[in-house]
Order: sequence, then structure tokens, then C-alpha cells
Amino acid sequence: MLEVSKLSIRFKRFDRRLRSVQTEIIHNLQLSIASGEILAVVGSSGSGKSLLAHAILGILPGNAEVAGDIYFKGEALTPDRQRQLRGQEMALIPQSVQYLDPLMRVGEQVRQSVRQGDPAELQRKAFYKYNLAGMVAKWFPFQLSGGMARKILISTATVSGARLLIADEPTPGLDGSAMTETLSRFRQLAEEGCAVMLITHDIEAALTVADRIAVLYAGTVVEIALRSDFTGAGALLRHPYTKALWQALPGQQFAALPGSQPLPDNLPRGCLFAPRCSLATSECAEALPEIRTVRNGEVRCLHAT
Repeated sequence: MLEVSKLSIRFKRFDRRLRSVQTEIIHNLQLSIASGEILAVVGSSGSGKSLLAHAILGILPGNAEVAGDIYFKGEALTPDRQRQLRGQEMALIPQSVQYLDPLMRVGEQVRQSVRQGDPAELQRKAFYKYNLAGMVAKWFPFQLSGGMARKILISTATVSGARLLIADEPTPGLDGSAMTETLSRFRQLAEEGCAVMLITHDIEAALTVADRIAVLYAGTVVEIALRSDFTGAGALLRHPYTKALWQALPGQQFAALPGSQPLPDNLPRGCLFAPRCSLATSECAEALPEIRTVRNGEVRCLHAT
């Protein structure tokens, strides 16, 4: 359904001396999602998760320069094709509730997203699924709680009939039962043939529904692993950063990883994780490792076996 190959994203800006400066945020990123699959994209803040979503949909700001290839159903996603498919074949559940139109009643916003079927009926069914009272349809966004606003965003995307659904941090603000229901809804959409990209920092939530997990670090994918690889002490995982994320969870070793993710304008030479990696050698500082297949997963590490 979706293939991203060697994606890089740079932003042009001007420094204090009005000199043009380019900063690369996404580096040589690649991943794919099949029909019927949920791919969770996880990573810390600033790793490039939301930028990846915006690049796929073609909604990056004007000062962004994109290199690489993105294919949807085998055809290149050109800017024109992105405009044609956005909101129809491809839909976004955005991270910020500010994407809602503050001057339009939320029921109307959901109904406007319907491409096939009775808009009013589909809106009512969506509200019922997410435990939203019928009267909420007449409310404006300022009248909603954070959790209710997020449910409206999810409803807007799911009634569109899109085949690729990109959910950018869809669960913050939801209580436990609502989060479980939302994730279950993504699973149902995948079983109906959709491809779902679930962007989140919550690995534990992602593991309840995702088929594979793509781990981002400093703007690139360092590992793509099966959900079943996240077990025990992490022996089945391939990249040291993925292992560190897994072992940092409260249900595991709760072990903190020393250091911090580098800033985009101060990246190390070679492997981006090398300064924090106990396995790093001089070879790691020579060039960014290519992603390769290891034990039915993909990893960007010279020492993975």
C-alpha cells in the first residue's frame, strides 16, 4: 500500500546574518506498509515521526525540501497526486486538536469527510462507537474536552473511507477504555484491508495492535521489528537503541539510557546512535550504516547479528 524509500527532508532558514542555512531533519528513511497491516512508528520527541506523516500527505511547510521516493499502491506520490488522494484515499488523524475548524459545528466537520454513503448516518455511527452523545454534533470545538476533540478527529478520518490511515499520537487525552476502543478500531480497519500507520511514543500501547514496529532515532529508522520480537529481555531485537527503549519500560528493567538524542544541526558523523552505544567502534563513525535484513527484521547497525 505504501513504500517510502530513501526519504530525506531539509528545511531552509536564515541565520542571524541573513545567510541561507539548510538543516536536514529526516535522513535516508525507508519503510513500507502492506494492506491489512498496522505499522507503529515509535521514537522520542524530535525523532521525525510527525514530519514523516506530513511528507507522505504532502502538507510540509513551504521551506521544506524533500528528496527520495514515496509510492502509494505502486505509483509515485507526486504533489498533484497527494492533493488528489489526501482526505480520500489517504487520511490523517493529526496530533493537535487545533486541526478542527473552530467556526464549524463538529458534526458537520465529520459529515464533510464522508465520500461514500449517507453522511448523517455515518456520523451518528461514528459518534456511537466513540461514546459521543448525539447532541455533541451541534457543539463547536471550544465546547469539547481534549479527549472528546480527539474522538472527533478520529471519527473524521475513519468515515472518509481512506485506505491509508495515518494516526499521529491518537491516544493522548483518552481514558483507558477509550484508548483500547480506538486501538481496536484501527485493528478492525486493518482487517478490512486498510493500511494503518500508528505514530506514537507509547511502545506498550503500540504492541497491543501493531504487526510491526518501526523505531526512529534522530530522523531515521534504526530498526523495523515484528511485534513478537518485543519479549523477555529483548534478545530478539537487533538495534541497541531498540533494546534500550524496551528495557527502559516499567514492566522491564526500567533502565535509563545515558545521554540524549542529538539535535538536527549537531549530528555525529556516521551512526547517529554511536555516541550513546556501548558497541560502537571507530568504523561506526565513518558513515551512516545502510539498513539491512537481519533475522526477518530490518536494522541500521553494523554490529547487529
